[in-house]
Amino acid sequence: MNVAPKPLPRSAAMDLFTSTRARSQALAAPLCPEDMMLQSMEDASPVKWHLAHTTWFFEEFILKPRVRNYASPDDRFAFLFNSYYTQAGPRHARDRRGLVSRPDGEAVRDYRAHVEDSLASLMSAARDDSDDIAALVELGCHHEMQHQELLVTDLLHGLSFNPLLPAYKDPEPLPVTSEVPLTFTRHDGGLVEIGHDGQGFAYDCEGPRHKVWLDPFDIADRPVTNRDWIEFMEDGGYGDTRHWLMEGHAVATREGWEHPLYWWRQDDEWWTYTLRGPQPVALDAPVVHVSYYEADAFARWAGRRLPTEAEHEVAFRTAPIGGNLMGEAGAIGALRPLPGKGVWGDVWEWTASDFAPYPGFRPPEGALGEYNGKFMVNQRVLRGGSCATPKKQMRTTYRTFFYPHQRWQMLGLRLAGDAA
Repeated sequence: MNVAPKPLPRSAAMDLFTSTRARSQALAAPLCPEDMMLQSMEDASPVKWHLAHTTWFFEEFILKPRVRNYASPDDRFAFLFNSYYTQAGPRHARDRRGLVSRPDGEAVRDYRAHVEDSLASLMSAARDDSDDIAALVELGCHHEMQHQELLVTDLLHGLSFNPLLPAYKDPEPLPVTSEVPLTFTRHDGGLVEIGHDGQGFAYDCEGPRHKVWLDPFDIADRPVTNRDWIEFMEDGGYGDTRHWLMEGHAVATREGWEHPLYWWRQDDEWWTYTLRGPQPVALDAPVVHVSYYEADAFARWAGRRLPTEAEHEVAFRTAPIGGNLMGEAGAIGALRPLPGKGVWGDVWEWTASDFAPYPGFRPPEGALGEYNGKFMVNQRVLRGGSCATPKKQMRTTYRTFFYPHQRWQMLGLRLAGDAA
């Protein structure tokens, strides 16, 4: 992984560890044991598994290699809670995580407490290798932040199959808003540098920093909204093959897509299921839960295109990190897109770029080298973060990635075009 040339001081690493772990517990606090077992599809995992897997990560990559005679509460947890790290040993089938009723929730909480206490003891005693351990703690915290986002989106998907459509958060209505005009900002392009500069934490896939040529382009000052999307739908956008990639239209036809995930029509109004339960679609909030195929079709219908990830990074690299992102423990945040013109938060924005290695990319040795490199095929890059992305995780170079057909994450889009 690309960790900082100057790792966090030990005290700062432990502060980050404490706050990150507390946020996970805060996210799980409103849930009953049955909620924590939900696994609605292979792509999603139960809340209980997320809490245990993020704990296994610290145990496997920090405690076991560095604590003499370290004893896990249960050696079988390594099999149950490994995800895809083949070099770390065998693992339970991904699509059967929801069938692991035992260990129960209390045992997982005890497991978390055991690892937290063990790590605190290690950090307080560490001397010569404290920088190395602090860097791994920082990595483990960012890994857990990624799973916090997955935790809430996987939970949303699971709860959506409940005919009672329960609310995870209080069902506060969105304020009445006015339509935000769609405007574009021009950028001259030229030979630019993108990628992480080595200052502070980043994942390995964010580097090395390298040069890219960009032709002049313009990019929208806000994401595509639900109001925009309804216009696309009412114009027959889902059925007009002129706007669709062949593969995308085949998937949309097979899956019966006629609107974003979680939408339905009720009393001549569009409704959607959210973490706050069922609510009318907020017309001026960014559209969310759309696939790359749908995003690309919309852009073509609008006479535009999706930006490349380099265009997105160059356009917004000076914009301060803020906006509608997940907050700290005790103030988790809105957990839904909000109207406005921000770039950070609300929805991850599909780009036209493949998730591929940057020139000169080399994955680290060992199991941690499997973190990103093995996924660099058949996926698309998204930029900008979402309402479920912890603010502490965001950087202007952060690239996430999903398959073009996936919709259950907080996925939206922003338009771009070629400039004269």
